[in-house]
Amino acid sequence: MPPPSQHHPSAPPDSPDDSDSELDLDIEELDPTPASGSHASQPKQTEQRAPRIALRTLRMGGLRRGANRNGYGELGRSRAAGEEDAEALLRDEDGNNPRYSDASAGGRDDAPLLSEHGGGSGPRRRRRSFATDNLRVGRLRLPSFMSGTSADHGKDNEQGEEKEEDDPSSSRLVAVGSRQVIRFPPNSISNAKYTAWSFLPVTLYNEFSFFFNMYFLLVALSQIIPALRIGYLSTYIAPLAFVLVITLGKEAYDDLERRRRDNEANSELYTVLQFDEPGVGGAHIRSRKALKSSHVRKGSKRAIPQGDRLSDIREEEEQMEADGSHRFASSHVHEISKKSKDLKVGDVLKLSKGHRVPADVIVLKCLSNEAAAHQEEQQAPPPKEESLLVDHPADPGQGSSQDVEPAAGGAAEGSSNGETFIRTDQLDGETDWKLRLASPLSQNLPIEELVRLRVTAGKPDRKVNEFTGTLELLPTRQDAMSTNTFASSDEQAKAAPLSIDNTAWANTVIASHATTLAVVIYSGPQTRSALSTSPSRSKTGLLEYEINSLTKILCFLTLALSIILVAAEGFGNTKTDVWYIKIMKFLVLFSTIVPISLRVNLDMGKSVYSWFIQRDPGIPGAVVRTSTIPEDLGRIEYLLSDKTGTLTQNDMEMKKIHVGTVSYANDAMDEVAAYVRQGFHLTPSLDQVSNPPLATPTSSSAAGVGAGATRTRREIGSRVRDVVMALALCHNVTPTTEEDENTGKMINSYQASSPDEIAIVKWTESVGLRLAYRDRKSIVLESTETGRVVVKVKILDIFPFTSEGKRMGIVVRFLERLKGEEGDKGEGEIWFYQKGADTVMTGIVAANDWLDEETANMAREGLRTLVVGRKRLSAGEYKEFEGKYKEASLAISGREAGVQGVVGRYLEHDLELLGVTGVEDKLQRDVKPSLELLRNAGIKIWMLTGDKVETARCVGVSSKLVARGQYIHTVEKLRRKDSAQEHIDFLRSKPDSCLLIDGESLGLFLTHYRTEFISVAVKLPTVVACRCSPTQKAEVAKLIKEYTKKRVCCIGDGGNDVSMIQAADVGVGIVGKEGRQASLAADFSIEQFCHLTKLLVWHGRNSYKRSAKLAQFVIHRGLIIAVCQTMFSIAVDFEPLGLYKDWLMVGYATIYTAAPVLSLVLDKDVDEELANLYPELYKELTEGRSLSYRTFFVWVFVSIYQGCLIQGLSQVLTEVDSPRMVAVSYTVLVLNELLMVAVEITTWHWVMVVSIVGTFLVFVGSVPFLGGYFDLAFLMEVGFYWRVAAILAMSLIPTWAAKAIQRTMKPPSYRKVQGI
Repeated sequence: MPPPSQHHPSAPPDSPDDSDSELDLDIEELDPTPASGSHASQPKQTEQRAPRIALRTLRMGGLRRGANRNGYGELGRSRAAGEEDAEALLRDEDGNNPRYSDASAGGRDDAPLLSEHGGGSGPRRRRRSFATDNLRVGRLRLPSFMSGTSADHGKDNEQGEEKEEDDPSSSRLVAVGSRQVIRFPPNSISNAKYTAWSFLPVTLYNEFSFFFNMYFLLVALSQIIPALRIGYLSTYIAPLAFVLVITLGKEAYDDLERRRRDNEANSELYTVLQFDEPGVGGAHIRSRKALKSSHVRKGSKRAIPQGDRLSDIREEEEQMEADGSHRFASSHVHEISKKSKDLKVGDVLKLSKGHRVPADVIVLKCLSNEAAAHQEEQQAPPPKEESLLVDHPADPGQGSSQDVEPAAGGAAEGSSNGETFIRTDQLDGETDWKLRLASPLSQNLPIEELVRLRVTAGKPDRKVNEFTGTLELLPTRQDAMSTNTFASSDEQAKAAPLSIDNTAWANTVIASHATTLAVVIYSGPQTRSALSTSPSRSKTGLLEYEINSLTKILCFLTLALSIILVAAEGFGNTKTDVWYIKIMKFLVLFSTIVPISLRVNLDMGKSVYSWFIQRDPGIPGAVVRTSTIPEDLGRIEYLLSDKTGTLTQNDMEMKKIHVGTVSYANDAMDEVAAYVRQGFHLTPSLDQVSNPPLATPTSSSAAGVGAGATRTRREIGSRVRDVVMALALCHNVTPTTEEDENTGKMINSYQASSPDEIAIVKWTESVGLRLAYRDRKSIVLESTETGRVVVKVKILDIFPFTSEGKRMGIVVRFLERLKGEEGDKGEGEIWFYQKGADTVMTGIVAANDWLDEETANMAREGLRTLVVGRKRLSAGEYKEFEGKYKEASLAISGREAGVQGVVGRYLEHDLELLGVTGVEDKLQRDVKPSLELLRNAGIKIWMLTGDKVETARCVGVSSKLVARGQYIHTVEKLRRKDSAQEHIDFLRSKPDSCLLIDGESLGLFLTHYRTEFISVAVKLPTVVACRCSPTQKAEVAKLIKEYTKKRVCCIGDGGNDVSMIQAADVGVGIVGKEGRQASLAADFSIEQFCHLTKLLVWHGRNSYKRSAKLAQFVIHRGLIIAVCQTMFSIAVDFEPLGLYKDWLMVGYATIYTAAPVLSLVLDKDVDEELANLYPELYKELTEGRSLSYRTFFVWVFVSIYQGCLIQGLSQVLTEVDSPRMVAVSYTVLVLNELLMVAVEITTWHWVMVVSIVGTFLVFVGSVPFLGGYFDLAFLMEVGFYWRVAAILAMSLIPTWAAKAIQRTMKPPSYRKVQGI
C-alpha cells in the first residue's frame, strides 16, 4: 500500500461563505503536495475569472473515480468548450436545467471533493457546510492527490471480515461485480432425494413403513431370543438383509444418476466479467477509457475540442507523483469462465443468444454484436472523455431513420436502447417473447464503471411476474460494496427504479442476438423457478399399497392360525414351552405366509420393466429415472399436460387468409404473391430515379393488376394489397440479420414478443413484401422481387396488445417519396391499423355479413384468428385525438380508462374490415391420434398452460382435445363467489362439456369452492386451464389425487412444469428444445408426446399385469408351504415343530422356485399391435381387477387346497415325521410350483423355458446333497415316484380344469380380442 500523501488540511470554516472565491481554485492549489481542506458549498451562480479554474470543471476528472483517482478531466479546454461540457456533464436524463439540479454521480460543483453518494434529481438544495459533511461518518472523500489510501486496503478489510449469513426474509443489497458482505446460497441445481447423511435413515424409514418389511424385521429379531429360535438364525436374517441391500442399492443408483444429471447442468460454463482493481491483474497504466454516452453509441460525430490550457500541468503532475498513483478507471475488466454452480450473487454474466439464464439476474447492458466488438477495440488509444450521464437525445436530423435510408439488414437490436428479448416458456409456459430493458443508468455506463452500481432487491419469492428494486450509482466501488443507506436527497439523481422489465429469471433463454450483461441477484434455491418447484419426494406405486393391505390380511391369518393351533391343544404348557411361547413359535413357523421374497421379486421385476422401456426402439431416448413405479403407468386415469412444447412445437405458421370474398390457403398463396407483386410495382420516371415514389393506401398502383383484368379481379387485387400492407405494418416485430452457422451467409430473421406476429410478417415476406427496417419511429417495407423500398411510414402511436384488450393498433403517416420530408412537415396520409381477436374486433369494424362465419370456420380448423381493419384520419382528426390522448395519459386517477375511452371515441369505431388471418401453432408429431387413443383408453385429459385463453382454445380444438361439436364452457376473470356457484351448477347439469378456465377463476374456485369444483371437474371429459402458475398446476394435480384416489400422470417439458410433475403419481418429462429441467425432475423422460401412448398403453399395461401376477404367485408360493406346516403341526399333536428346516426353507424360496416365478415378468397376453388397436384393454386395468381382493382370495383358496392335499396325502402315503414323508412332500411342492408357473403363462418366451427346465435340473442335481433331510435310499424306489406323480396330479388337474372352464365360460378381454 503506498504511503499516504503528506498534506495539512486547514481548519474548516465555521460557516459557509457565498463568495465566488470558494468556487475557484488557483492553479497552484492543484499541486498534489499541499492540499486545502476548505470545500465549497453549492453555488447559486458562478462568475469565472481568467486566471482561475471553475471547480465545476473538476467534475470531469473526478466523476468516475474513487479514492485513488488523480486527474482533472479536460481542464485545458477553452472557456466556451469548458462551459459547454460542464453543462453536458451536469445535464440529467430528464433534461432539467443543469445549473439547478443535482446530476447523477454527484451533480453539484463540489462532487469530487465532498460527495460520496450522489445527489438528487430534484430542484436546488440548500448548501451544506463542510462541518455538517464532516459529521457524516465515512462520507468524506478526498481527491486522490489528498489521500494515499489504496483501494486494496478496502479489499483487504473485506477479506478479513466474516460474512454474515443471508436472511431470506429481508431485502438485499447486491454490489455489482464485487464480493458480497452477506453469504448467499450457491447456484446449484439439485434434484437428488437424499444426502450422504439422510440416505440410510430416510430409505430405512421408507422400507420399514411397509408392514411386511416391519413384520419380517420383528420375525428376524425374534430369533435372537433362544426360546423362540427355530433353525438357523441366518434363515431369517439373510432374506431380510438381501431385500434391504437390493432396495437400498436401487435407490442409491437412482439418486446417483440424478446427481450425475444435475452435475451436467451445474457444470455448464458461463462467461463472467471479473472486475480487478485498477493496475491489478496485469492491467497496464493508462488513461481511463471513454465513458461513452448513448449519443456516442448512436454514431454521433459531434467533435469535442481538445483541451490545451492545462495539458502541461497534467504532464508535470504525473511526473511529480511520488507515490506512483495514476489515473485509473474504477476497475480493470477481463472475462473468465465459470461453471453454473460456481456463480455467485453479484457476478456479472455475459449472455448471448440461446444461452439459458442460470440464475435470477438484473439486465445491466445490452450491446449489439457490432457494439460489443467495438468495445473490445477501444482498448487501444484512449478515446475522448465525455460525461457518463450525458444522454443526448437523438437529433431528428442526425442519423434518424426518417432522413437516412437504413440498410436492408435492419436495426441492431439492443445496441443503444438497452433492449433484449427473452423466452420464458420454461418458466411460465407463455410462448411470447418478453422484452427486457437495461436501466438507462447502467446502459450508459462503460463496463469498467459497473462496479459502482448497487442493486437493492426484495426478499426472494415465487412471483415470476413481479419485481421491485432500485439501482444505485455510487461514486466509488467501495461505496457500492458498503451496506450504508444513503439519504434520499443524495440518491435521486443516482438511483433508478427496477421492475420486472429489467429482469431475466433463471431458466429463461436469451432470444436476442445482442450481447446482454446481467448481474446475479438470486441464486440456487432462492431463484423464482426453484421457489416455484416443490421438493422431490419418494414415490410409491399403488401396487405397493395394495400388496401392503393384502399382507396385513395374511398376517392376521398367521396370528389366527397360531392361536387356533395352540387353543386346539387347550393352551397347555410343557416342560420346555408355555402356551404363549408356542404362539410365538408358530408365528415364526408361519412367517412364510408373508413372503419376504415378494419385495425382492417385485423390485427385480421393476428393474426388468425399466430395462424394457429404455431399450425400446419405438421410444428412442426414453429414460427411467424412478424405477419404483413402472406399474403405475398401467393405472393412469387422469393425464395433466402442459401445452407449449408438449402438445405444440411453439412454431407458428400462417395457414389461411380471408379478404371478404375469397379465401387463400396452401397453393393459393401464389396468387396472393402475384397480386402483391403487381400492386407494389412502382416504376419511377426519369426525374424520380434519385427520389423514387412510394406506395400509400390510396396510390393508384392498386389498379395495375393487368390491362385485361376484370373489375372484380381488380377489386380483389386491391383488397389483397391492402391487407398485406396492413399486416406488414401493424405489429411489433423488429428485423435482424444473423450469420448462418453452416454457410456463413447473413440471413434475415425477426424478433418479437409474439410468435404469431413473426409468423404473419414471415408470410408477408413470402408473398413479396419484406419488413426491411423498424425502430421506434419508422417502418420500411421493400419488395422481395426488386429489393427496392416500396413503403415507408412514420410511427405516430402504438397501442400494444394486452390480455384484456386482445388487440393491438398503430397510427402511421405514409411518406410519398423515399427521401421526402412529409413525415417531418406533418404531411402525408395518416392511417390507423388494428388487428385483434374476433370477439373484440366484431364491435369495432364496420357492419359486414361474413366475419362471424369465417372466424368460426377457422376456429373449427384449430387456427388462431386475427381480424384486421383500418381507418384513415385527417390531419385535424389526428391532432384532436393527440391532444385528448395526451390529456388522458397525464390524468392521476382513472388514467387507463380515460386513455381507452379516447382511443375508442376517436379511433376504434367503423374500421374498414380488411380480412381475417388464420395462424396454426404446429402440433407435436402424432398428437391428434395420441390424444384420441388415450381418451379411448379411459384417460381423462386436462391441459394446464400458462398461455392465453384464446391460444389454449385453438390448440384444444386443433389437437382434437376438444371433440368436434363439443360445447366449450369458458370461465374467465371470475371475481365474485356467487357467479362461481352458478358455473358449478351449470357444469353439473352439462357433464359432457369442456371446461375452459383461466388461472384467476381457478384460484377463486380452489379458495372458496374447492370440493364442489373438483367434484364436478373430474367428471368432465376435458378441462383446459389457462394462465396457470406453476404452483396452481401442482395444486390441481394434488387435488385430483386427494379427491379421486386415482392415479394422476403429469407431462411437461419446461421448468414451469416441474412442480406439477413432482406432485403427480407419475411424472413424465419431455426433453424440450430449451432445457432439460422437466426431464431431470421427472420419473420418466421421453422425447415426444406421442411416445406417451406406448409408455402407458404398452409398457404400463404389461408392467402392471406382470407385477400383479408375480405378486399373487409369490403369495401363493409362501402360503402353500405354510399350509403344509399347519397340516404337519396338527399331525404332531399341535407342537411347534418345523417341517422344512434350514436349507429346505431357504432353497425353496430361492434356487428351486425363484427363476421360474420371476420369468413371469416376460409374460404378455396380447402383442403391441393389438394393445394399440384396442386401447379399451387399458381401461379395465384402472379398475384394478388384476390384483384385487377377489383374485387374492382365489389364490388363497388354491393354496389351501394344494397345501392340504400335498401334505395330507404325503403323510397318509408315508409315515408322519419321517425323512420319507419330507422327501415326497418337498419334491411334490417344488414340482407343483414349476408346473403352476407353466399353467399361468400366456405367451411363452425362451427365457421361461430355460428357467423352468434349468430349475428342475438344478433340483434333481441337488437331491444327492440333501441326505440330511431326505431318505436317499427311498428316492431310488418306484414307490417314491408313483406317490409323487399321484399327489401332483391330484393337486394340479382340478386347478387347471377350473381355470380352463372359467376361460371358456367367461373369457377375459384379451381372449376376446385375440379371437377377432
